[in-house]
Amino acid sequence: MPTVLLTAPYLLPSVERFRVVFGRYGIELIVPEVHERLSEEELLRYAGQYDGTVCGDDHYTERVLQACLPRLKVISKWGTGIDSIDSLAAARLGIQVRNTPNAFTLPVSDSVLGYILLFARSLVGMDRKMKAGLWVKIPGRSLSECTLGVVGVGNIGKAVLRRARGFGMKLLGNDIVPIAPDFLLENGVEMTSLEDLLARSDFVSLNCNLNPTSYHLMNAGRFEWMKPGAVLINTARGSILDEPALVVSLQSGRIAGAALDVFEVEPLPPGSPLLQMENVLLAAHNSNSSPSAWERVHRNTIRNLLEGFGMDLGDLEVNFRNF
Repeated sequence: MPTVLLTAPYLLPSVERFRVVFGRYGIELIVPEVHERLSEEELLRYAGQYDGTVCGDDHYTERVLQACLPRLKVISKWGTGIDSIDSLAAARLGIQVRNTPNAFTLPVSDSVLGYILLFARSLVGMDRKMKAGLWVKIPGRSLSECTLGVVGVGNIGKAVLRRARGFGMKLLGNDIVPIAPDFLLENGVEMTSLEDLLARSDFVSLNCNLNPTSYHLMNAGRFEWMKPGAVLINTARGSILDEPALVVSLQSGRIAGAALDVFEVEPLPPGSPLLQMENVLLAAHNSNSSPSAWERVHRNTIRNLLEGFGMDLGDLEVNFRNF
């Protein structure tokens, strides 16, 4: 009978509902208390006690993976990003790593467009003035007057560009891999260098994966490349940008604002200067918010785990429908 460590924060509130499904496949659960994610040291406390895991952004370093041998066979990541897992070490050690690609394309891309509209139309500032008793007309811009640059033209980047096209924005893209010409042609996207994109864009949306080529992609030098008055939006991974460098760029007025859903340290420390900036919109790693999307990922993550164990999934959909 396999034992599974279940630590995915979004799945934990539904664990009792899904416990029935796990039980029908003879799986016992270990369900610890989780605050956002488990650190390396926290995971080491459970090393050797489980055969598989359904995890969030827990820190599965090589040290943790080695300590979990020989029992650990499969890591089923809730969601898409696997940058917190040492995938190379896992492959070398014979541990499967499975995820759910394209899990949150629609809600995340909607969030990006929401942030663009809030800044372009000065909606937050107007609300604050009104509630302060001031009748002030703050200038805004039509999105048709603005250029959007998307860094990382994968599933989410493409969805952002498609939505922005509907508002008549000028569209720029940057990626380290070639993008299908038909997508670029159909949506009027110009692929260009990162330096050129940053220099011409009124809004820059980071939608790339976190990997060695994108770690601190946005650093002090690259903030200097940005168009004065531009706004940066990050709904990808916190470490894609250098937060202290971003703070300096915002404080100096080099860029006009930022919208951040992800951070290098999560939860965001209470002493972060970002919390005091009126030109910064913040969210708690929640741009994926969508109950229907969460439910699909719950089920896909469980399916990935069972497949990793080599179990017969013939009755899985029936089991899902029965609760």
